[in-house]
Amino acid sequence: MNKNKHFFGIDISKDVFDVVDHSDNHYQFKNDLSGFRKFGKILTEHSHCVMEVTGSYYQKLATFLFSKSINVSVVNPLSVKRFIQMRLKTSKTDKSDARMIRIYGEYENPALWKPPSQYIIEANELHKLIELLLRQRTALKNKLHGLKSKGISKSAIVTSVCRQIRNLDKEVSLLEVKLENLIKESHADLLTRLCSIPGIGKRTAIFLIVLTRGFERFENSRQLISYFGLNPTIHQSGSSIRGSSRISKTGNNHIRNLLFMCSFTACEHNKPCRDIYQRIIAKGKSKKLALIAVVNKLLKQSLAIAKSGLLYDENFKSVYVNVG
Repeated sequence: MNKNKHFFGIDISKDVFDVVDHSDNHYQFKNDLSGFRKFGKILTEHSHCVMEVTGSYYQKLATFLFSKSINVSVVNPLSVKRFIQMRLKTSKTDKSDARMIRIYGEYENPALWKPPSQYIIEANELHKLIELLLRQRTALKNKLHGLKSKGISKSAIVTSVCRQIRNLDKEVSLLEVKLENLIKESHADLLTRLCSIPGIGKRTAIFLIVLTRGFERFENSRQLISYFGLNPTIHQSGSSIRGSSRISKTGNNHIRNLLFMCSFTACEHNKPCRDIYQRIIAKGKSKKLALIAVVNKLLKQSLAIAKSGLLYDENFKSVYVNVG
């Protein structure tokens, strides 16, 4: 525990946020500017506020606290959930959640948060909208496939579904152009260097830059792989429970799918990736496991490219590639 800080756990929702301070006092404030100001009156230079990533509800309060030079950390809800489970806590109220977030902060002393740049905020929103439209397009394509499997190939329903798919394709293309232009304004060089990696296409490179904020959030490849949910998890206990090793899948599913698509090209044209794939297959392992290893290699190469400032070179050695 850090005894020099006064931790405040914050459980935030759409309309209000609950706070439990270092003395276990409970407060509730409105989730608006007036509530932020009232909360600010009980804070000092020794205060450290901890809250979870809860949709977009946390952003205004976190930004307000940052602007007032108050230490604030925004943590992954899954980390807090695991922390609560370890202590066998079963009660679930806003007050109890705020208390556990405070205790989590006291034990873990999480890193300080700072607001992302405006272009990152806009890029993230564009990315989320593109993902939403792609999911809608997939649903419509599934609907179209279902209709055709029933022998319905010419009807007003089919015509409508096809028209909506075309409109979504057009809108996604327009948004992807806007996103690309936005990224080029701040990370044109990084985009070019990432695209020099055999297997990484422009679309994947753009999404990697958006989701990692230009890779500035990561110090090593282990952190990056874990962020995208590609780190292995093992379910094993004693001699009776021996589950298979799987990836955690806690990250962004869309970028994970893009990276898996990239892995097929990388197996052909990216020598280090091809070597890893062939080595794993030669050991009798599954193709899926080999492709996961290729995806992880692509992420390591991406981080190395981002940190080195160099174009891809298959003979280049970097601590960022090898760490993790």
